[in-house]
Amino acid sequence: MDINKQQRAVIDALEDVKAQNIKVFNTTEITSLFDRVIIASATSNRQTRSLARHVEEKAKAIGMGVIATEGEETGEWVLVDLGDIVVHIMQPTIREYYNLEELWGEKPVKVKLGGTEASPGKRAASTRKVSAKLTAPSKKSSPAKKTSPAKKTVATKKAATKTTTKTVKRTATKAATKPAAKKATAKK
Repeated sequence: MDINKQQRAVIDALEDVKAQNIKVFNTTEITSLFDRVIIASATSNRQTRSLARHVEEKAKAIGMGVIATEGEETGEWVLVDLGDIVVHIMQPTIREYYNLEELWGEKPVKVKLGGTEASPGKRAASTRKVSAKLTAPSKKSSPAKKTSPAKKTVATKKAATKTTTKTVKRTATKAATKPAAKKATAKK
């Protein structure tokens, strides 16, 4: 099957379950393992799992094989390996922290998303709008000092990194305490 048809099926499946910020990258010159990397964001653990299941169902429906799915336990980052296409479904803080776009983003593929064409320039503009909204002072607070957009972006990145660090620490703590709890239960 043509890679463009496979790519379209995956994008349609992601859009069906309201994935956000979908990006497609051509990786044929970077690795021989797969031809496309598709990265999408989800707003919750439940949505990442739902997106992954829907991508699997759509892929099977058109005759694509699903090699593996990983990360459904936590739901923060779910990877669906479809052979020629690898799909990363991530929550925004995890996506920002790992920044896969930088790793795979040498050759973005232009695709139509929800009736509009996605391009790297549009993504940067929408990211600036979102980060400006995230750092805008609330109406209830006293008049704040005006800050430059660069300072707002830095503050947003720091907040996202702080949140991601807390999540990673919490996950590591849970993983470390589970075996200890199992051992204690087994000894009784």
